[in-house]
Amino acid sequence: MIFPLKKILCPIDFSKPSLNALKAAVEIAEQNSSELTLLHVVQPAPPVPAPGVPASYMSEGYYEERTAAAEKSFAEIVSERIPEGLAVRTKVVRGQAADEIVQEAESEKADLIVTATHGWTGWRRFIFGSVAEKVLRLAPCPVLTVPKPAEAGDR
Repeated sequence: MIFPLKKILCPIDFSKPSLNALKAAVEIAEQNSSELTLLHVVQPAPPVPAPGVPASYMSEGYYEERTAAAEKSFAEIVSERIPEGLAVRTKVVRGQAADEIVQEAESEKADLIVTATHGWTGWRRFIFGSVAEKVLRLAPCPVLTVPKPAEAGDR
């Protein structure tokens, strides 16, 4: 081991690629007796106004619903995918994914971020950007990117 990995941050959006990155993060955490933090970022609600309903009320309901769903998903992930004895924390925050991941890594003094790439290319990457790419540029620690798992017929 080149350096101690006491704290590992693994952003999760509950997609297959992020669960694949979780496998890698768990292996690294086990090998290094690291604390693993799973982070989910609830991104801002799309601005869809409803007649007579203040936008702030709609967005607050959106955040509450998305946060509750993320916490439920985390409970399932921890019980099904995290080995007993591994120190794990889950955290749900609001904001822009890449910014919140970087901020969490800074505030928690993470030694490593393990994140998925979703394999977007072309116009989708141009339009939506790449969270992993922005995290790579701004992270205060090393970042391990785990590529999207190959699908049947990809090879």
